[in-house]
Amino acid sequence: MAWRANLSRNLKELRVLFSPSSAESAATRSFIEKNYTDLKTHNPKLPILIREATSIQPQLWARYDLGVERGIQLEGLTEEQISKALEDLVKVGASLKS
Repeated sequence: MAWRANLSRNLKELRVLFSPSSAESAATRSFIEKNYTDLKTHNPKLPILIREATSIQPQLWARYDLGVERGIQLEGLTEEQISKALEDLVKVGASLKS
């Protein structure tokens, strides 16, 4: 999980959107509860924005240099799949830098 330390090198901002009560957002809520502290510890200056809104589908958004953004719908994904999706977004950021 060394990629977690590369978040701040490859991203300018990370946003997580989910519903505080819907079943579709349960895995996303659990992922945040279990991983936020670790992500923030490894990337203290990276803005990690957690946005709760009723009736919203769970989403993960990454903002890179020059305002480039990529988003992933998280509905139906497990915590492990959400972690993999975040890793993929970090890899996209690394490829944009090269």
